[in-house]
Amino acid sequence: MDKALTKEKLLEKANSLPLSPGVYIMKDRSGKIIYVGKSRKLKNRVSQYFQNSEKAIKTEKMVSSVADFEYIVCTTEIEALSLENNLIKEYTPRYNIRLKDAKTYPYIKVTPGPYPRLVFTRRRDSDRGRYFGPFTGTATVFSILGVLQKSLGIPNCDNRFPEGIGKVKPCLYYQLGQCCGVCTGKVSEEEYAQKIAMAMDVLSGHTSAVTRMLEDQMRNYARNEQFEAAASCRDAIRALDSLHQTQQVVSSPEDEQDIVAVRSDPIGTCIYLFFVREGRVNNHVSYVFGPDAQADASDLVPFLCDFYRQKAYIPPRVMLSFQADDEDRELLGSYLGTIAGRKVEICVPERGHHHKLCQMAIANADEELRQYRLKNERSENTLARLAGLLHLEVYPSRIEAYDISNLGKEQITAGMVVCQDGRMQKSDYRTFRIRQVTETPDDYASMREALGRRLDHLSDGKGSFSNLPDLILLDGGRTHVRAVRDVMKEKGLSIPVFGMVKDDFHKTRALCTDEDEISIALETDVFTFIYKIQEEVHRYSVGRMEQGKRKTLVHSSLEKIPGIGPAKAAALLRHFGRLADLKKAPAGEIRKVKGLSEADARAVAAYFGHTEDSHA
Repeated sequence: MDKALTKEKLLEKANSLPLSPGVYIMKDRSGKIIYVGKSRKLKNRVSQYFQNSEKAIKTEKMVSSVADFEYIVCTTEIEALSLENNLIKEYTPRYNIRLKDAKTYPYIKVTPGPYPRLVFTRRRDSDRGRYFGPFTGTATVFSILGVLQKSLGIPNCDNRFPEGIGKVKPCLYYQLGQCCGVCTGKVSEEEYAQKIAMAMDVLSGHTSAVTRMLEDQMRNYARNEQFEAAASCRDAIRALDSLHQTQQVVSSPEDEQDIVAVRSDPIGTCIYLFFVREGRVNNHVSYVFGPDAQADASDLVPFLCDFYRQKAYIPPRVMLSFQADDEDRELLGSYLGTIAGRKVEICVPERGHHHKLCQMAIANADEELRQYRLKNERSENTLARLAGLLHLEVYPSRIEAYDISNLGKEQITAGMVVCQDGRMQKSDYRTFRIRQVTETPDDYASMREALGRRLDHLSDGKGSFSNLPDLILLDGGRTHVRAVRDVMKEKGLSIPVFGMVKDDFHKTRALCTDEDEISIALETDVFTFIYKIQEEVHRYSVGRMEQGKRKTLVHSSLEKIPGIGPAKAAALLRHFGRLADLKKAPAGEIRKVKGLSEADARAVAAYFGHTEDSHA
């Protein structure tokens, strides 16, 4: 951006906006998008930013960085909300709160298809699967999965149904009565669907309805003297009751609601949600953001809309522990009602039992923020000491570290990990497959190529790649540093670069420039911090290299099949995901792969030992 507008000019421009719904896009001096917002009346909302009125510290900080803004007029506020969400995801503005990458949080997925499974996942794919969560941790997910699979007899094996029915021997879980035995052919699709429906009821927090159904079944079995089946129902009821008892009772059994609390201070912001089903808290989740995040009610509406868009169940009531104007509550209720297919009430309780629930959520948000503050203080002290040791001119908020891994001249891979404000930012990790070094392995040339390609993305203006690192660390010595400084010189950049030097036992020893070494052995916190970064970047780069090698080996094994070349091998893996699943697939399923002929499908099936699939 050539010229920044003065505050007076920005106010003048804002006053010329229409009184229509729309989205406004704030930019800094470099033209980078730093904040995206929406409003029912653009003129009123945007002009407030540039008036000489008292504002929150975080808002004042954001406004001071604004050099210009753009806007997009929308037909309705719902349309503006949707556009705001899309722009926040595309540009990840510095001052907006947003959900982390879905893979960060654990979910339970009910897979699509005639015989669905319950599986653990950190991904939310655009498929027909149902997702429940997010959950507070993997231990919680596997505990719930174990209870549901054993109590309802849902298979946890890798067999594919209905293809595998009658083709495999029942496993030990079937013998122990912990699996219904779909593979035996004795369980109809309707019976299995009922079990999955019961599991989804439990995952939605409706344990009582499932328990009543199991009790009815148990009595029927006992009446017909099917005592073994009755005992299985009894054990299932006990397991579900045990799961139910671990949940804290907070209200009457008919209560179903979510409580949302927000707490903010100069250090950060915490959004804390807990979910009440049948009067019990059955799950909670919290999100903590850094000091720049805007967190007033209008910012929370798009965040909550994005959050609930990913949930399988929305309760009839969502309670807010913070004040929100009628427009924001109406917009949130309208959006959630559209997703739920019924009315969703948005309320702000000011007294009584529901107000106490909000106070409980606030107390938990305060505790999360306190823990964040303690961690942040330790990280700040370490980063400040690191800056002093390296004589950095700026506080190293964003640190990028690089390592090269290879198997000879094959699969040369550069891994990039990011540490943001003292914490590893896994959503910003990146992998570079080295293209120009094809003959003799050359770590220095590989590092030059990787850094050259990474720094070329600074001008993109999109996502984390457009963020200039405050410090670059290389898993290597002086020659690595010299190579990267040459790249930066060519691009007209000046970013501090240091090598992470290892001793004879491959442990971190010191940091180095292209000329000197800086000992960190006596700086315990700094040493531990650098050691963790060095180990993480090495782990990541080796892992990505090995992953690439496995793909190459799988491709090469598939290319041994007559008629299957690289393109068809890739198509097979895209369709099935894993070689193990492809090996089990009959020709009828293989025929569905785009780009394969009838003869190709038969050849692949024959290669893995299948005859013409009469069972497909």
